[in-house]
Amino acid sequence: MNRIQQAFQRKEKLLNIYFTAGFPALHDTLPLAQALVAAGADMLEIGMPFSDPLADGPVIQGSSTVALRNGMSLPVLFEQLRGLRSALPTVPVLLMGYLNPVLQFGVEEFLRQAAAVGVDGLILPDLPLDEYEEQYQPLFQQYGIKPVFLITPQTSEARIRRLDTLTESFLYLVSGPGTTGVSTPADAVAQQAYFERIAGLGLRNPRLIGFGIATKTAFQQACRYADGAIIGSALIQAIAEADDAPAAAACFVRSIIQ
Repeated sequence: MNRIQQAFQRKEKLLNIYFTAGFPALHDTLPLAQALVAAGADMLEIGMPFSDPLADGPVIQGSSTVALRNGMSLPVLFEQLRGLRSALPTVPVLLMGYLNPVLQFGVEEFLRQAAAVGVDGLILPDLPLDEYEEQYQPLFQQYGIKPVFLITPQTSEARIRRLDTLTESFLYLVSGPGTTGVSTPADAVAQQAYFERIAGLGLRNPRLIGFGIATKTAFQQACRYADGAIIGSALIQAIAEADDAPAAAACFVRSIIQ
């Protein structure tokens, strides 16, 4: 059983916190991870900054721009994460990013280095499912990196069931149309029906809801329909101008779970 599965066994409703590597300062990555977990985060999703993040809203796009200017890159990130498992031995850690930088780095070398520093899972929203299954699944399995796939309100039941068979982590339920951190007038009835439809499929993997969750109330609401939720943009905003980013991150997490 991997660390992701163990986390879902330990606790019913998980808080997964996203933050961008190298933001607000280049060397904040590991200190932020430690502060978030100490404050109560159950899982971490570390964003790999990219110049063209299609699924990210303006807040995370802005943090990626700053991180890249700070000098963040995949080699720098892997170097920073060398102390990850000595500091955080049991908490699941995922990397989130886009396919192009991984291809440029080399998919197998990326997975090898990710596994070496203790990364558990990988979210690549623009990785075509057929391409994953035909080309990369054996490499993911070889290095023990668990893929996380996104589900939207438009995803068919057949595709959802296919995604469910291709991972041993969790399914990422996008709460609605749009990008991360962007609030749009949502049809609450339709959203509830969507969440209930997914819950009724009897999927083998747990589910986390993400996109647009920023408050304790929103987190609790999401937990009514899934096994937890993912918060990213609100955390980025909370630490953006902070004098002490890890302290501000810890304060934010406590505001969600206490």
